[in-house]
Amino acid sequence: MTIKLYCFGESGNAYKAALTLQLAGLEWEPVFVDFFNGEARSEAFLDLNPMGEVPVMIDGDVTLTQSGVMQDYISSKTGQFGGRSAAERREILRWLFWDNHKMSSQCGTTRFLMNFIPPEKRPAEVITFMQGRLRAAFKVLNRALEGQDWLVGDQPTIADLACCGYLYYPEPFGFDRADWPNIDRWLDGIAALPGWKHPYDLMPGNPGDRAA
Repeated sequence: MTIKLYCFGESGNAYKAALTLQLAGLEWEPVFVDFFNGEARSEAFLDLNPMGEVPVMIDGDVTLTQSGVMQDYISSKTGQFGGRSAAERREILRWLFWDNHKMSSQCGTTRFLMNFIPPEKRPAEVITFMQGRLRAAFKVLNRALEGQDWLVGDQPTIADLACCGYLYYPEPFGFDRADWPNIDRWLDGIAALPGWKHPYDLMPGNPGDRAA
């Protein structure tokens, strides 16, 4: 049965789930959610996910929300990207929780404020504050990747596929790969995995579609 992922291309959180599905080799298809025209707040979508958030993943009679839960589910279902031991499993969870609280939430908010609202409504002081928070997160990530290819152990895990979620996007939000050599190398390593695709190639919807 084909897994359905309700998503849109601009969503870094949706990309985490889509990329994990893709790299795990599962049969899946994207279902476009017109987020910028309010579909995620529609009654039909709220019946699917009362949190009003993308992504949503449906695998038969299993419906999941929150990208980290989906990544854990995919890892458990396929035996891939889950680490080699209980200790690695705990370390993977540590990075998933860190990413959700310290990096992806900051990336998503800052990128949205800088690119997806009218210029006259962009709060400069808030953006400056958020970019400071992001620099602190990038320092943590860059330091963790010093001398190693992956965040946990000697192979890619969902920790890597979570923490990279927003870092391939082209829109400016305070992240320049050239400033963070370990992150830059790590992103190249993820992009070299068989089946990898850029978020705008993996999921429908991108800023160019809305500008047309």
